[in-house]
Parts: sequence; C-alpha cells; structure tokens
Amino acid sequence: MHQGMGLEAYNALPTRRAVHAVYECCYSVVLATDLAGGRPYADHAALFRQADALLFSLGEDSIDRVLQAYPHIGRRPRSQKSICEQCSVWDDDPAVMAQLNSQVRKYAERFGFGFVMFVEDGAAAAATTGAGCAHRVMAGIVDRLHNDRETERKVVRNELARINRARLERMLGPEGGYYNW
Repeated sequence: MHQGMGLEAYNALPTRRAVHAVYECCYSVVLATDLAGGRPYADHAALFRQADALLFSLGEDSIDRVLQAYPHIGRRPRSQKSICEQCSVWDDDPAVMAQLNSQVRKYAERFGFGFVMFVEDGAAAAATTGAGCAHRVMAGIVDRLHNDRETERKVVRNELARINRARLERMLGPEGGYYNW
C-alpha cells in the first residue's frame, strides 16, 4: 500500500497511479477513479469529505463487491498494517476464535454479505489486538445481528467509511507527507 506520500504528491500523481493508490484503500474502482478525478484537493479534509460522499453514493451491488475484497477475521493476526480492521483480530484461545468465526457465519447467513468493522484507532488498537479486542468484535457482531437489513447496510457503510479514512490517512501521512516522497 502507498504510505505517507503527502497530499501534494498525491495531487501530482498521474491518474493511473492515483487511482491505484486509492483503490488499495477502498477496493472500489469507481470510488478510486472518481476520487482521483477530483484532484487537486486543497487539504486532507477535502479529500476525506469527497471519499465519504463517493462511498455513500455507491449502489448496494458496488458495496457488496467492496465487502468481498475485505479479509476475514483473523486472516492477518495482529497485523500492524491492518490494526484498525477485523482481519488483525486474534486470540490465542482456539475456542474464542471458533466462537468468533461462528458469529461471523451467523452474520453472513442473516444479512447475505460479509461482516466488516472498524476496530479502533492506532496506538489504542496496538495494545488491545489480543483477547480483549476479539471479545469486543464478537460483542459487536452479536449486537449487529439484532439490526434489520436496511439498518445494517447503513452501519456497514459507516464502518467502511471509517476504515477508508484510516487507510487514506496512512496513504497520505502527515500534512506535507514525508521527505522521501
């Protein structure tokens, strides 16, 4: 994934590379193409607002394709690059992971699409990607199983927006980027 390039460098990328950089963050060709086409952005906030607007304008079929690209719970145990996502969640107790995967299957059966959840922000997540985090994610799944389909589709978009924001922040890095870009 592109990391820390800065907004100025992103704004200056050739379109093909700008689309690729954003696609790595959001898994949507339409969103990536439209976001790259909206350059230049004056600041991070403008890019984030446009990314949210584009995500919320996507049809349900597009959202389903995005969800298919997301790695499942525990796929990247304790991954620092995926720290804010459910794929980094892991518990050393196989019973907890089995229960977590069982809840994910129930979720998919109930709603017909995959579970996605923004786990936490950076440093806090780094300290809690163990058992406590696995239990929090499990509680989140159980709570969301009570939603009707329409409500859950809205929750999913909000979770995707939070994950996209974290990924876009990582792509851009601090205002001004890093010296090596």
